[in-house]
Amino acid sequence: MVVCLSNEGYPASLEPRKLYEWLDDPQAESKGMLRVIDESGEDYPYPKAFFAQVAVPGELAERLHKMAA
Repeated sequence: MVVCLSNEGYPASLEPRKLYEWLDDPQAESKGMLRVIDESGEDYPYPKAFFAQVAVPGELAERLHKMAA
């Protein structure tokens, strides 16, 4: 999980201080981007600097993942 620190240029897609699920995408990461499931429910690449990774305990991570599915 990552927490959004900025939504500059993407106010309809990202909410600051909100947790988002990110997907492993080495190609996006090589370009300084993270692939994030945004407010539309779809995954798109956003600047990595917009987010900070958050350690979520196992059971909570599982519950959040099930909610997103």
